[in-house]
Amino acid sequence: MNNNDVLRRLRYTFNYNDKQMIALFSSVGASVTREQVSQWLKKDNDTDFVNCQDVDLAIFLNGFINEKRGKKEGPQAIPEKRLTNNIILTKLKIALNLKAEELIDLLESVDFRLNKPELSAFSRKVDHKHYRECKDQVLRNLLQAIDKKYHVARTSKIEKNKVSKTGSSNNQASYKGKAKDIEPRIDGARPNASSIYVNPKAEKTIKDKSSRKVLMLKPEDIYKQPDK
Repeated sequence: MNNNDVLRRLRYTFNYNDKQMIALFSSVGASVTREQVSQWLKKDNDTDFVNCQDVDLAIFLNGFINEKRGKKEGPQAIPEKRLTNNIILTKLKIALNLKAEELIDLLESVDFRLNKPELSAFSRKVDHKHYRECKDQVLRNLLQAIDKKYHVARTSKIEKNKVSKTGSSNNQASYKGKAKDIEPRIDGARPNASSIYVNPKAEKTIKDKSSRKVLMLKPEDIYKQPDK
């Protein structure tokens, strides 16, 4: 990995804007411009891309330690003119206050196995017989694990999600409120739909059959011939 990769990944993980990046350099007495920061963060194939020198990344990592652990009084640490993966790993471990076991667990979270003796070997002096060089694979997986655990989401995304959830809940509440005002639909005939229609012009009372008049004829009148 190159220095620009490390810088880009840490900037992305902790969501540092240009102003915050400049402040990290400033915390250890270094001065950088917004243009410099922007050039370091460009993609490698960009025409404005500029290589981040070892001393520049060392300054940034020292500022990163100050930001995470608090700035100590007195003279600041002297930045290394030549960086190695071992030094970068050590500085990340200090900044995030990681013990050996915690760093090993962190790597396991991205399915990378490392035992304690191997980790200790990275912290040895170069001339020590148990010194071991930290390969790019180890540092790459560590940065991935750090992003997985410490990633800081952008504020705009958080607010957007809140608005989306709130709007959705409001719509549901509004729908439920309207639903209460609407009378439920009842399938089938309406009440009294089968009532008998009554003509208002018809007689209001119906005479009882027993009260009807009966025509009474005499026997001799039954066979009586009608008058011509």
